[in-house]
Amino acid sequence: MTRSELRLPAAFHRLAWSNLAAQSAEQVALAAAPLVAVLALGAGAAETGLLQTALTLPFLLLAIPAGVLADRLSRRGLMVAAEALRALALLAILALVLSDLVTWPLLAVLGFLAACGTVVYSVAAPAVVPALVRPDRLAPANARLELARTLAFTAGPALGGVLVGWTGPGAAFAAAAALSLVATALLAGLREPARAARPRRHVLQEIAEGARFVSGHALLRPVLITQFVFNTAYFVIMAVFVPYAVRHLGMTASGVGLVLGLYGAGMVAGALLAPAVMRRLAFGTVVAIGPVTGLAASLVMASTIWVPTPALAGLGFFLLGLGPILWVISTTTLRQAVTPSDLLGRVSSFSVLAQGSRPLGAALGAAVAAVSGAEACLLLAVSGFLLQALVILASPAVRLARQPEMATA
Repeated sequence: MTRSELRLPAAFHRLAWSNLAAQSAEQVALAAAPLVAVLALGAGAAETGLLQTALTLPFLLLAIPAGVLADRLSRRGLMVAAEALRALALLAILALVLSDLVTWPLLAVLGFLAACGTVVYSVAAPAVVPALVRPDRLAPANARLELARTLAFTAGPALGGVLVGWTGPGAAFAAAAALSLVATALLAGLREPARAARPRRHVLQEIAEGARFVSGHALLRPVLITQFVFNTAYFVIMAVFVPYAVRHLGMTASGVGLVLGLYGAGMVAGALLAPAVMRRLAFGTVVAIGPVTGLAASLVMASTIWVPTPALAGLGFFLLGLGPILWVISTTTLRQAVTPSDLLGRVSSFSVLAQGSRPLGAALGAAVAAVSGAEACLLLAVSGFLLQALVILASPAVRLARQPEMATA
């Protein structure tokens, strides 16, 4: 294969830069919103908890409808509208902050609207990739998008916190809004190949069609189950880690921040390594790496019960970032390959919907910790990670020698 054939097309690069700007806008705003609620509005734990609920609720409410829209409409146009909505919501927050009119309810409502834009973008972006790149370049393209996401995930919260701390909340929301507007402009110039028109049916029929496809597909069904269980188990750990680290591991606030930052470092490392790993290993092996590494990471975290050292906790978080990012890249590629184009939006929406298990994991962790302590949560997480590893290892997905052929109908 020639060097020119290995290059990703210019249209994809426009999407990738838009993705970096959009993901960065999201992470800066997510970091700034609770800080503004606490520092400027005097919000307590209950208010900040409700604010986080408002910022995550669209993943449960909007993912499936967004998938239907992504299969009915121009995906580029839908992404432009979604990103413009996020930019407008961020600009509204900025105006309220600068005029000293911001209140907790307004912050929650506008944050909810911005998150709606995030969900629609997250559903439509993977669905548009197969129209922009050749089938044999799907994995490198997804690795590039995930690298952008991990960089934003790692640097965005720090940038948001620094801007709020140094210059006040206005600068943070101004930066987030500017990044969102850049993403909107890049998407507006994207050329998306036309898709064949298809007959419209009732929205419930279209949702049911997507659900039947995922639940009936031997490769996609175990992937979705694994993703749901992984997210639940991960947030069982996240619900209790900070107090556990301070009280059991004797860590300071800066130490906790450093250990949590290793999760992002693992994600970046995994995204950088992904193209080489996927060239050298069987496709199914790469699919298995994420869940197996997640299990290993949970065992490392649980070992701190008996060997209370921050180094083991840091290794656990690094592994939680490193392996699962390979899972995201490989399973996104798998989903794009086996799903017909006119179903891809709805099928992608179920993957986004699986992120709704995160509040479930956090609530489960809080309940178990209240009764049995944080140590019990770490052991519960191990059982969850074991379950998700067994589900994927028993599936035909891990026996794939190469990326499946693209679906034609």
